[in-house]
Amino acid sequence: WTEIIKEKISQQKLHLQDLRLPEAGLLESYIGQVEFADKTNREGHAAKVYFNAIFGMNFTRNEDSSINAALNYGYSILLSCFNREIVSNGYITQIGLFHDNRFNQFNLASDFMEPFRILVDKKVVRMNLKEFGKDEKIKLVNILNQSVMIEQKTQNVNNAIRIYCRSLFEALNEEDVAYIKFYKNEL
Repeated sequence: WTEIIKEKISQQKLHLQDLRLPEAGLLESYIGQVEFADKTNREGHAAKVYFNAIFGMNFTRNEDSSINAALNYGYSILLSCFNREIVSNGYITQIGLFHDNRFNQFNLASDFMEPFRILVDKKVVRMNLKEFGKDEKIKLVNILNQSVMIEQKTQNVNNAIRIYCRSLFEALNEEDVAYIKFYKNEL
C-alpha cells in the first residue's frame, strides 16, 4: 500500500508540474513523508491540495457537479478493468490491502487503481466541462486506449493495467515491492 500511495502522489505531482502549478512542490514533500501503510494520511492531504489546485479552492469531491460526475464515471471504468484483472488472475476483489469496507465488493481493485486515477483527472481537466453527457462519456472510455510506458514499452492503458496487476500479485507473493511495475507518463 505504501508504494502504491507514493506512486499516486508522484503521478499527481507530475500532473501539477505539467499544468505549471506551484502546489507540485508540496506534493513532492508529501511523497517523502509517506510512512508505512500511510499512517499519517499523506494521501488525503495530497488529494485535498491536488484537487483544489486543478479545480479551484471551492471544489470538493462530494458536490453534485459535472466535474465529479466525469471523475466518478472515469474511475468506475478503471475500477471495472482492475476487477477483471484481479478475478482473471484468480484473486478475490473483496479483500483489499488498505480499503476495508464490508459494503465494498471491490476493495482490492480500489487499492490497485490509485495511481491510474490521475489519467482520468488529466482527461477531465482537458475537457473543461460545462455539462456531462454521452460525448464526454465516450472520451472517458477512450482513456483505456491511451498510450503509456510500462516495462520500457509503449502500451495502451488497458494492457498497462494487466501488466501492473500481475506485477502487484508477484510483489505480494514474493513479499518484495521491487516487482511492482508502474506506468510512466502518458505519451
